[in-house]
Amino acid sequence: MSLGMGLVGPGFIAAHHLDAVRRLGDVDIVGIAGSRLESTTKRARELNAGKAYADYRELLADPAVQVVHNTTPNHLHREVSLAALRAGKHVISDKPLAATMQEARELYEAAREANLAHVVTFNYRGYPLVQQARAMVADKAIGKPVFVHGCYLQDWLTDERAYSWRLDPRLGGASSALGDIGSHWCDLSEHVTGARITAVLADLHTVVPVREAPDASAKAFSGSATRSGKRRKITSEDLASVLLRFDNGARGCVTVGQVLPGHKNDLRLEVNGREGSLAWRQEQPNELWLGHHDKANQVLTRDPALMEPGARAYAHLPAGHPEAWADAFRNVIADAYAWIRAGATAKAKPLALPTFADGYRNSLVVDAMLRSHAAGGAWQPVEDPLAPTRPTRKRG
Repeated sequence: MSLGMGLVGPGFIAAHHLDAVRRLGDVDIVGIAGSRLESTTKRARELNAGKAYADYRELLADPAVQVVHNTTPNHLHREVSLAALRAGKHVISDKPLAATMQEARELYEAAREANLAHVVTFNYRGYPLVQQARAMVADKAIGKPVFVHGCYLQDWLTDERAYSWRLDPRLGGASSALGDIGSHWCDLSEHVTGARITAVLADLHTVVPVREAPDASAKAFSGSATRSGKRRKITSEDLASVLLRFDNGARGCVTVGQVLPGHKNDLRLEVNGREGSLAWRQEQPNELWLGHHDKANQVLTRDPALMEPGARAYAHLPAGHPEAWADAFRNVIADAYAWIRAGATAKAKPLALPTFADGYRNSLVVDAMLRSHAAGGAWQPVEDPLAPTRPTRKRG
């Protein structure tokens, strides 16, 4: 039986959500909702996305919609996702889960009580070689991890005329680079290693403190905007360096920036263990580097025949046929709908699927980074109310 989906927020990422569900073959696109009916109707025609709703509440009231994809700007994530859960709809939300840590906690708790599927699109988990790396770490193929490091670098905000709602704290939240892309790296590092970040020391910087905003807010990743003479002070970071401590004893560091010429979507993760290393780069997603101390290094090219069984399910083409960003995104969406069809129970959730618990967890990490910088670059613990409580040992 086909499931009906509706999408709220027909912006940049909406087309990729729709493409992913179309590739599944058993999901009906019922319609989309935006801020204005006229523009939403036009967008629905452009995307061949069913009917246009005048308001997201109208979409939620439609019994044909069982699954809601929330692709609105960050400040609307809580409102739309919470309303969808209360309407009995499964929710697939873009990251971050919400604009603030408090809102993220509210959504996590609401999702836990609703017994509905709740997914956050940390889509880099969907790459086959990311799952291969996770399996190798879990199987002790590189020994005990001691250092986890990498970066997420972009250049779309290099020009001072580039502007986006993501830079407005009222719309994007207190953090820009860390909340937007650093969140992806942190989730990926924890997912691959199976460890959690417990403390951070962050140095944040705003390279471009004043920007020339366009007449209308520029679309993300669209390049420089036409000059309008409107100068806006920027308070969020566009560059960050963070030291990390993990609960398995490993140390780490990550650099995040969106004003670095030549770096388009340069996410890199490396895990160094006592017996070996592995590294993956998003712009070369079909290769996993394997480092050794006493023999030649290797490059594992994505080949289903050579991958761990759990990772093999995420590779859909034979060796030599590259798979990339859209395929990884589709894998996460496929896991989401598989979970929904299995009843959305905790036991049925695919291992690689990120939920609202992961979204809340991620907001705690970013919040700790902001607190660290505000404290002058002091180590700050990452609060973890999701961690299971351990019984205290009695003395005597």
